Amino acid sequence: MSNYDSYSPTRGRRLTRRSHDKMVAGVCGGIADHLGIDATLVRLLLVAAVIFGFGAGIVLYVAGWILMPQA
Repeated sequence: MSNYDSYSPTRGRRLTRRSHDKMVAGVCGGIADHLGIDATLVRLLLVAAVIFGFGAGIVLYVAGWILMPQA
C-alpha cells in the first residue's frame, strides 16, 4: 500500500487510474472511485460526451490517460 492509497484530511485523495476496475486504461474507474459513484455511470457519461460533444470525450479520456498516474 502506497502513501497515496490512504486518505489524509490535510492532503486529500489523489485522482489515479485504477488497475482493478478498467476496460481500456482505468480512467473511468479512477474517476468513479474518486467521486464515489459507479464506474458504469462514468462510462455512460463519457459515451454521451463523445456523441454529443463531437469527440470532446475522446480528448478528455486521452488527457486523463496521460495525466492521471496509475494506482
